[in-house]
Amino acid sequence: MAETGDSPRPSTPPARSPLFRAEQFVWLTARVLEQRLFAYHFLNGAAAPVETALDAYRNEDGGYGHALEPDLRGPVSQPLHTAHALRVLDEVGCCGGQRVERVCRYLTSVSTADGALPAIHPSQRGYPAAPFVPVVDDPPSDLLATGPVVGLLHGNEVWHAWLFRATDFCWQAVESLEDSHPYEVEAAVAFLDFVPDRPRAEAAADRLGRLVRGQRLAALDPGRLADRPVPSGYAPGEHHFPHDFARSPQSLARAWFTDEEMARSLDHLAAEQQEDGGWPVRWRRWAQAPVLEARPVVTIEALRTLRAYGRFVG
Repeated sequence: MAETGDSPRPSTPPARSPLFRAEQFVWLTARVLEQRLFAYHFLNGAAAPVETALDAYRNEDGGYGHALEPDLRGPVSQPLHTAHALRVLDEVGCCGGQRVERVCRYLTSVSTADGALPAIHPSQRGYPAAPFVPVVDDPPSDLLATGPVVGLLHGNEVWHAWLFRATDFCWQAVESLEDSHPYEVEAAVAFLDFVPDRPRAEAAADRLGRLVRGQRLAALDPGRLADRPVPSGYAPGEHHFPHDFARSPQSLARAWFTDEEMARSLDHLAAEQQEDGGWPVRWRRWAQAPVLEARPVVTIEALRTLRAYGRFVG
């Protein structure tokens, strides 16, 4: 558990290490929330300041808004913002209690007829949003929105009536996947890594891994990206690598890749750190502010992935 003080420790990472360079980038560019998260993960910061920063994005309905997920602007609560908030709470060990009870009530209020979450609730209409997340009047259930939320709640042993039908939806969606794309697979993994029925999860993950390799959804050789197809609708060069699917060695997706493939993937991730100390956004850019706000999020994720696999960061 991190120390209880607000301030990072006086010492700093070794000069010019990946962590030192990333720290300078975070202090220069990040929102308060990502500054607090960086301090929590890498500078012995406490959880309470992260929770305080996250509260600025919470709405009266129990959901989260205010561009917490940078590609959706405006104040209204959205499932993707709320999923982002749950990830933050999970990272700092605070995903429970009355706060999460309120979140589950919000999730219930915006669920579709089959008890799952839409990617974008129609309340987003009238506010800026990325063109690749269109707003429709009657949005369908979406595994990308539902899978990570259900997985996080199960992983934190949260029990709420909303979970029953949402879990059933995720099982049906994951086990019926045929033609997929990387973000959908990542959402499926987020569900399978924590759902309680472990034998069923392992069987589903094994099938999903064969699908990923069969459909060439993972770039296994970063040195030959020109030979890899990019899924329809993705940005030019928006490849996904083994570490994107298996963000830690404990993930079920780790078994999909050989040690050599994972090593090449992590080498590529480490090499992506840019001159300013941050990691790049690989998805489609549509406005300047979302990119500026997303890069510190991506940078923290990159450092955490490298550290999870025992790579030196500083």
